[in-house]
Amino acid sequence: MDPLFDRINVRDLLSGHDLSDPSTPLSTPDLRLIISRLESHSLHIKSKVRSYLLSHREDFASLFSQCNDAVFKTSEISDNVSGILSLISDRPIDVEIRKLVDEIGRTTKEAREKREMLGLLKIIVGICERLEGARSAFSDGRLRFSAEEVKELKKALRIGDEEEGEPIVYGLLRKQWADLFDEMQDLFSKFMENAVRFEQDSRTIRVKYKLCVDKMDGIELHTVMEAMDVAGILDYSLAKAADLIIKHAITPAVSYGSPAMFAEDVNQGSEGISEAVLKILPSQDCKIVDVDGDAIYARVIQVIKFIFKHICFENGSWIRSFGRLTWPRISDIIISKFLSKVVPEDASKLVDFQKIVKCTSEFEFSLKEMMFLSASDGKDYRLSSFSENVEVHFAFRKKTEVLGKARNLLLQCDFSVPQDYTSKGPLLKNDGMAINSSNQVVDLIFSSERCVVSKAASQLMELVHQTLQDVCLSSARVAWEFYHAVRDAILLYEAVIPVKLERQLDSINQVAILMYNDCLFLSQEILGLAFEYRTDFPDSIKEHAVFADMAPRFHLMAEEILQRQIQIVIFNLREVIDGADGFQNTHQMQQFESAKFSIDQAVFILEKVHIIWEPLLRPSTYKRSMCMVLESVFSRITKDILLLDDLAAEETLQLQRLIHMMLDNLSSLLKSLISAFDSNEKSEEDTSRPIDDLIPSLRKIRKLGELLDMPLKSITSAWESGELMSCGFTILELKDFIRAIFADSTLRKECIWRIENVSLY
Repeated sequence: MDPLFDRINVRDLLSGHDLSDPSTPLSTPDLRLIISRLESHSLHIKSKVRSYLLSHREDFASLFSQCNDAVFKTSEISDNVSGILSLISDRPIDVEIRKLVDEIGRTTKEAREKREMLGLLKIIVGICERLEGARSAFSDGRLRFSAEEVKELKKALRIGDEEEGEPIVYGLLRKQWADLFDEMQDLFSKFMENAVRFEQDSRTIRVKYKLCVDKMDGIELHTVMEAMDVAGILDYSLAKAADLIIKHAITPAVSYGSPAMFAEDVNQGSEGISEAVLKILPSQDCKIVDVDGDAIYARVIQVIKFIFKHICFENGSWIRSFGRLTWPRISDIIISKFLSKVVPEDASKLVDFQKIVKCTSEFEFSLKEMMFLSASDGKDYRLSSFSENVEVHFAFRKKTEVLGKARNLLLQCDFSVPQDYTSKGPLLKNDGMAINSSNQVVDLIFSSERCVVSKAASQLMELVHQTLQDVCLSSARVAWEFYHAVRDAILLYEAVIPVKLERQLDSINQVAILMYNDCLFLSQEILGLAFEYRTDFPDSIKEHAVFADMAPRFHLMAEEILQRQIQIVIFNLREVIDGADGFQNTHQMQQFESAKFSIDQAVFILEKVHIIWEPLLRPSTYKRSMCMVLESVFSRITKDILLLDDLAAEETLQLQRLIHMMLDNLSSLLKSLISAFDSNEKSEEDTSRPIDDLIPSLRKIRKLGELLDMPLKSITSAWESGELMSCGFTILELKDFIRAIFADSTLRKECIWRIENVSLY
């Protein structure tokens, strides 16, 4: 059968025709021949298929029979499955078994939960009974038993270790325990207040051994201490007694210069000691000065021994608890009232301080023997640590002194200009002028110029130089502290002054310019510190002492202050120029007066700036800043005038009058810039450029004043010669200017055409 399904090639059907050219069209006879041969080929295929089917008839009959049997068996299987499903649905045995199993599981779970609930109820009932028993024992005065119960119940209720999802009853039980614990704390605090009292009249600390609180009479102080220890509230309950002893006994004992004395007494009763008394007696000699510290430490030990014997009953654990509670404050008092006051003021007295170091160490050793201090915790030996590091404390004291002086001079400075300062010219080094003697007129290390600074900056650098001289003469540890004091003192200027002068920086005044000079002066001085002192520094800090990192901060601050002042001036000038309403209709008297008033205000502001800036700023800085301000003014006025689209003849004359008036009024200011150029020839900046180059709009506004009454042909010739272009005019500005002044005419068109043609080359 395969040959029957081969592809029919049309070329074979027209084998006698030339089909080598695919583009050759077939003729009608060719098409008829193809149809005829295709029909013949179709009949041939049909004949072949018929012959094949007849020759394999039995095979096809067998295949069809097998298919019929398969369909029958499939139907039989489907009937059987349907019968099984019907049988199962009529008698659901598995469903009944499942229900029975579920019921057994539920019953078992309920029984287990009931057993667990019964056990939990027994525990809860037991805890409730113990809480009630503890409360009852507490009320009956059985303090130790009650404290032990509270301690054990804390573990049973897992206080501080609560978990989510616990029964609500646990929260209620914990609340009952907390209430009982609070009551216990309050009662023990009352016991200690009753036990330890200070009598102001007799200046006596009285410790009672038999206590009476809330109808509980005859309770022993020792019993109370035991109960507090068991309950874990010893620190809490001793807090007030500790405050009382520190305030009325320890502090007077440590008082440097007028210390108190102490006398102990014990009152014996029929049943033993009933109370102990510590009397605080004033010193007989008000001029005592315990430089060696022996007497001060002896008095403190006397007080602590009294506590150890009569409050803690010589119990090591109790006195250790009292020590943990009070020692940080006691050591702070000793340091602040005694040790810090005897720290040497100069290095020559450091040797004498070693006696105090020795007696301080012996004092702490005595406290350790009484177990007032821990034998293993090095943090308890704060006094020895302080006295042994006296060099550091000496340096810290000096550092604090330096920073205090720096802060005071910065806060007290009023940023005023020295009264004997004159502004006859720039302050240059060695220029033959009478140099001002004020210490506020300072040299700039990396410039040939001088500038006026505030007293704050001048005195701050004097303090810095004095401290750095001490660095060169000190030990490594002291020098390191002094070095950091210098850095911190310099940085105080950055932290204090901008905040102090924030309001002044938002207006035009001398304060902002002095602050600019300060920052510039400090930045250059900072750069010179390393060159001046590094070689004399102790070897251990030579490689680590750095100052140059601070200089860029002050240089940047100086530029920010100056730019802020410049922007404030420019903003104020723009506001007053806005009042001219674009210089429109100046041929009308009211508009002319308004424009003239705006010009006068602008000139007033510029003169004010001139008066403030010129005497204080370096010539180079004054020139640069003033040129920037003038450029903004002249360019704005020029722009507004050039934007006018229709000008009457009288209006042009009035505009010209305003320009000339403004330039005349600013003549002294412009001369000051020229003199600044001349006097700054030795400056590091290039000042050879004429003033018109530094203020491009000055040449432009002058030329604009000329153009306002210049004939059209002359204007055109000036453009063709390149003169107007050199003054900053653009072709568009010039064309609009001509259209605004001159009426439409052949001459105007011709001139505009000439201007446009010139611009092409």
